[in-house]
Amino acid sequence: MSRSHGRQSATSRPPEVDTPGGLLTIGELARRTGVATSALRYYEELGLLPTPARVSGQRRYPESAARVVGTILLYSDAGFTLAEQKALMASRADTPGWRALAQRKLTELDEQIARAQAAREAIRHGLRCPHEDVTQCPNFNAGVTARLAGRPLAQSHQQLHDQRFRESGLPT
Repeated sequence: MSRSHGRQSATSRPPEVDTPGGLLTIGELARRTGVATSALRYYEELGLLPTPARVSGQRRYPESAARVVGTILLYSDAGFTLAEQKALMASRADTPGWRALAQRKLTELDEQIARAQAAREAIRHGLRCPHEDVTQCPNFNAGVTARLAGRPLAQSHQQLHDQRFRESGLPT
């Protein structure tokens, strides 16, 4: 068995993993986080990821950079834009700024959910429509008219249901 300074010559990891002081190359950080190196450079450019040290001209990130990237991914999953993430990361936990931003995002998500639910319901109704050509359906055309009048889908769809209920003659 060939040994060099008490170590086997064959290693299971690429040489870049064995960096001074546990620093990670951009490639290793990309592998650990599942994020492309171009995205890591972009995060750095935006100030989301701290500027790394340079060793022989190459970026070297501390191990803690993986957690920062994980935070970016989590915030993205929650719907925060990169600009919003920068504001969240800049604010201190004891300042109310992050709470206001989170509350605005929650309101925005509630609005997106309501729009998505209205869209889902309208599509379900469309699939039950007996008209082969949906543009010939009076309900579809009522929706088009409502949209042209500036009403969003959720409002025009509810209005159509309210009208049907009134026309049915059932007691309120």
